[in-house]
Amino acid sequence: MIINRDNIKNTFAEYTDKYNSEDPKIKLKIDHTYRVADLCEKIAQSIDTDTNKCDIAWLIGMLHDVGRFEQIKRYGTFNDSESVDHANFGADLLFKDNLIEDYVPDFYSDKYAKIVETAIRSHSCFRLDESLDEETLMFCNIIRDADKIDIFKVNIDTPVEEIYNVTTKDLKNSEITPEVMQAFDERHAVLRSLKKTAVDNVAGHIALAFELVYPISLKITKEQGYLDEMMDFKSDNMHTNDQFKQIRRKIDEYVQNKNR
Repeated sequence: MIINRDNIKNTFAEYTDKYNSEDPKIKLKIDHTYRVADLCEKIAQSIDTDTNKCDIAWLIGMLHDVGRFEQIKRYGTFNDSESVDHANFGADLLFKDNLIEDYVPDFYSDKYAKIVETAIRSHSCFRLDESLDEETLMFCNIIRDADKIDIFKVNIDTPVEEIYNVTTKDLKNSEITPEVMQAFDERHAVLRSLKKTAVDNVAGHIALAFELVYPISLKITKEQGYLDEMMDFKSDNMHTNDQFKQIRRKIDEYVQNKNR
């Protein structure tokens, strides 16, 4: 597959120019896309993949959130449960409406075409299909790690009220539900359906750290420091502050064990 990065960037810019660039949600996803693409390349390089595979990983990063722009235009939210599954939605735009040919001509003739589609469709699912072959699984894990790393940054750089469509009062006074706390006991991500309160969203994004696959992903996360800042969340509810102390202890224990 021939990856012309300048063409892909220009095509992406032309596509996103159709949306309201003054909307902070649109700008957030544009910036997120470029960072995730760079992270995909960095992770791919760390696992000794060849130049072509690094290019494909970068391409997946550039295209993974194409569905977000139309999602915000139609529904005004990034909350998939209140609108549409953005990963499948974006994949349909790319591979059913054939937007992909604008980015990569003759895309479907390449052996990696199906892998690219699978990685984009699967990047936000709770669990990957266990029947995936080794190479497809690798690309899926690369984009999922890169996306999670940048989600930590977005949670710090962007007011969480804007990300989650909640009020500051609800965010500062709500408690983490028991089902969400249980995910930390079990060391895994939180199902969207389990998030009931405003602060559940913050805890749910912190729990994404349990799902990072590659050693470099944990290394980058630690170096950037955004996950640590998220765990320093200060609530007006004393019980919630205690919950965040528990969360930090469990995440720190997990990371230490992974680095041994």
